[in-house]
Amino acid sequence: MIRISTIFIAICMVLVAASLGLVLYAVAGISGTESAIVALTALTFLILYNAVSMRLRDRSDVGGQIADLSRGTADLARQVAEYGRRLAAIEGRIASSNSTNSDRVQSVVGEINELGGLVRQLAATVSTHEDLLAGHAPAPAPAPATRPEPEAPIDLMAPFEERAAAPPPLPAPPRPTPPAVQTHTASAVSTVNGRNQTQMLVTLRNAIDENRIDIFLQPMVTLPQRKVRFYEAVTRVRDERDQLIAAEEFISIAEVSGLIGRIDNMVLLRCVQVLRRLMVRNKDVGVFCNVAASTLGNSTTFAQCLDFLEANRALAPSLVLEFKQSTFRGLGPAETENLAALAQRGFRFSIDHVTDLRIEPRELADRGVRFIKVPASLLLDPKQASTSDIHPSDLSDLLGRFGIDLIAERIEGERAVIDLLDYDVRFGQGFLFAPPRPLRPEGASATGGAASNPAQDIQGSNGSGTPSPGATSAAAPAAPSSRITGNAALARRI
Repeated sequence: MIRISTIFIAICMVLVAASLGLVLYAVAGISGTESAIVALTALTFLILYNAVSMRLRDRSDVGGQIADLSRGTADLARQVAEYGRRLAAIEGRIASSNSTNSDRVQSVVGEINELGGLVRQLAATVSTHEDLLAGHAPAPAPAPATRPEPEAPIDLMAPFEERAAAPPPLPAPPRPTPPAVQTHTASAVSTVNGRNQTQMLVTLRNAIDENRIDIFLQPMVTLPQRKVRFYEAVTRVRDERDQLIAAEEFISIAEVSGLIGRIDNMVLLRCVQVLRRLMVRNKDVGVFCNVAASTLGNSTTFAQCLDFLEANRALAPSLVLEFKQSTFRGLGPAETENLAALAQRGFRFSIDHVTDLRIEPRELADRGVRFIKVPASLLLDPKQASTSDIHPSDLSDLLGRFGIDLIAERIEGERAVIDLLDYDVRFGQGFLFAPPRPLRPEGASATGGAASNPAQDIQGSNGSGTPSPGATSAAAPAAPSSRITGNAALARRI
């Protein structure tokens, strides 16, 4: 709608132009036609001037409105960003609460399984006592035996620097050793600590059924600070007399009999429980858990492990799955696919039992390997410089280019540490720093005794390693004790 002021201005412009033409006609004596032309020209200029002035005024008004709109849009954007930040904080709290509840549920499930194992042990003990009472047969008195002092249980909550140094192992009493029999045929019978293969298989089955699979922890430290960065879970089996059996003694029988999958599942459960305890105080700590090659190749057993690891996927950055070097070199299509499934879920891998330095870091990094454990004696062996493609002193730098950390294991002397520092080795593991130790009673896995073979404790896996020359190989029975863990201990006190 045309404003009144615009109409008034138009009338004024017409009057001014008509007056100019009339004055020229009457005073200056110009003809009527020329006076009309001059009047129209003046009117045109007036109209143009008014249009330009109105356009400039409207432009300034529109510019102010646009500036106000921009300020309002900026305020609205700030408010939306603030609401987004608050919403993200709320979602983070909800996710943290869900994760905490899931962790608590997993912990309760683990403790319930421990309680179930304790109830089965109690029922077996009561049944044995009832049989003895019914037959009026006195229980056989335990034969006195000389054994070394047990290792002190490891305290997961105390820093490594505050823990007491492990006492040196006492020499075991000498006893005659039978001649070694090395064979891989099924019909051959080899003896291990007085047990043949059949007896060892029965002992192993009973230990699995009665939940007597324990783990010892051996720390891996940074060099030269010697600060604990990781722990390796070492598997131990307790027999009916609570004597510890090292992995080197039963692992081959477990693989042949198909029991290794059940053992790996139990060890994974314990490792997850231990890792949750460790991460309460230190988020940067990690646990190495050994997995056998047969478990990786068995579809049924691996499916159970994968389901359990999927449920604990949040711990993937801190849970490292360890395999032998021979396992990686002999991977088939099924094993490769299963390994890729673990890597897709964020789990990292480690290689141990390294026998030579012919290593392809690019291929290993593509498969998810982030750690390689090499014996210190192999790294410091002068012969390796001529037999391998790379000098041992350059191995750490080469692996680091592909995101793989080198760990020197089986370190037994300070001299070896000094030499390894020249090789730029940043992590070390061995009897020099600490032997494998059982968990405290309230840990995820309590043990019936201490390590019975320090030389085998240096070996850190379910696989069979060769004991180092400086360690003793005598085995001694461990003192029996009751297994009380976590909420199970509280239940027994109640």
